[in-house]
Amino acid sequence: MPLHSGFVTILGRPNAGKSTLLNALVGAKLAIVTRKPQTTRNRIQGILNLPKKGRRPAAQVILIDTPGIHQPDSALGRKMMVEVREALEGCHLVLLIVDASKRGADNRSGDKNRGAGLDEHVLRLVKQAGTPVFLLLNKIDLVQKDELLPLIERYSKLYDFKEIIPISARKRDGLDVLLDKIVEALPAGPRYFAEDELTDQPARFMAAEIIREQVLLGTGEEVPYSTTVIIEQFEEKPKLTRIAATIYCEREGQKAILIGRQGQMLKRIGTQARLETEAMLGTKVFLELFVKVRAGWRNSREFVEGLDWRRQLEKLVRRGPEFKAKG
Repeated sequence: MPLHSGFVTILGRPNAGKSTLLNALVGAKLAIVTRKPQTTRNRIQGILNLPKKGRRPAAQVILIDTPGIHQPDSALGRKMMVEVREALEGCHLVLLIVDASKRGADNRSGDKNRGAGLDEHVLRLVKQAGTPVFLLLNKIDLVQKDELLPLIERYSKLYDFKEIIPISARKRDGLDVLLDKIVEALPAGPRYFAEDELTDQPARFMAAEIIREQVLLGTGEEVPYSTTVIIEQFEEKPKLTRIAATIYCEREGQKAILIGRQGQMLKRIGTQARLETEAMLGTKVFLELFVKVRAGWRNSREFVEGLDWRRQLEKLVRRGPEFKAKG
């Protein structure tokens, strides 16, 4: 029986559960997860190798997590939507995930109904992709059972979905059924990545995301959206990894919040980020954090483009062997 393989893009509105689903399917934390919208800013690739199981053939599923679909109002927002569109190019299957527990206004009646996140903007992206689509009704653990069938019926009238599958990514409910359906929908094909690979992201960029996650978790409503993290140094040795990172914000008041009284907030962010990074790398980590103000960075196309880890990696490679020591 031939191997099935292909690229599967996870699509949806902010906070629908895309990153939670990616992590649950791969079985590792590849994408940071918080309750704050737009936590994911880049497309993140997770590689899932599945053995043959009964009638299900062996498979390599390349899952692509994407930023939440939104109407951008900044260079950062526009870059995030470019990431969404690029993730749809050439993919074999789309997993459109919606929060089934959320009440949203029905486009036709204005009534408040269970289920949200499937408006005209989302459907337009799906139609443009021209790819088979599974609709995933997420967070069903928060939905009354008698509401589920009417929800499925309502969504089935909006688009010709290949499958509509209720799941709870957080509780891993329905994921076995989902995986079987994904493999069935993928074509026979090659193994795109080695069997021991989990992601295409280098460790230095995952470390930056871990730091940003702690900023999101530790600060209030305004500060997280105005911050980003750049790794300035990443030096790996067998027993110790040295990392220096800069947290950028847009105003002096935000910098004061990030540092905190007597540096306590920055210390808390650094400690939690260090522990998570140690768990990821399997080595001790020495982490230095700096906070800098760059006014209006979210509207600076040049600065936002420079945040793309793929571009950063190209610069590091052009610098040659030096980056191995100094990052």
